[in-house]
Amino acid sequence: MKTEKTILEGVVIIEPDVFSDDRGFFIETFQEERYQHILGADVHFVQDNLSSSQKGVLRGLHYQAPPFGQAKLVQVVKGRVLDVAVDIRFGSPTFGQFVMVELSGENHKQFFIPEGFAHGFIALENDTLFQYKCTNVYSKAHERGIIWNDKAIGIEWGIKHPLVSGKDNEHPLLKNISDYF
Repeated sequence: MKTEKTILEGVVIIEPDVFSDDRGFFIETFQEERYQHILGADVHFVQDNLSSSQKGVLRGLHYQAPPFGQAKLVQVVKGRVLDVAVDIRFGSPTFGQFVMVELSGENHKQFFIPEGFAHGFIALENDTLFQYKCTNVYSKAHERGIIWNDKAIGIEWGIKHPLVSGKDNEHPLLKNISDYF
């Protein structure tokens, strides 16, 4: 397994070992002790989610406010996405900066996004299956977001007119979010 630290403290790109032969492949997608060694002993996942998206669907930028803040370990099972983590930790030297990585069913990369970061992705292929583990349960009352096209962040999503939910189109600008982290 290879790991790559990013410019955002705690955000990690993981390349699991892939064992391939003429039958297909095998990947160990999670093993608690090994991942705790990489991500920190205090990382415990309690919920798994799976979403399906068509090409051009943009989901995000999402996070949950404390005490329901979530770290996420994300990966694509089928298809391709551009996945983004945005630092929303007030006082951080990288506040408002982001890291983008392409995740696909072919490259098998995983992306770890700690608590204190907003997360979003755009599907680059039809029938993309996006899977993620969370360190806390979903809480509608604590659900928050940042508008996906905030010019202060400057994310280039690569698709001119993404399909975005009404809710995601109503999130505030980064400069207007509360200081949770």
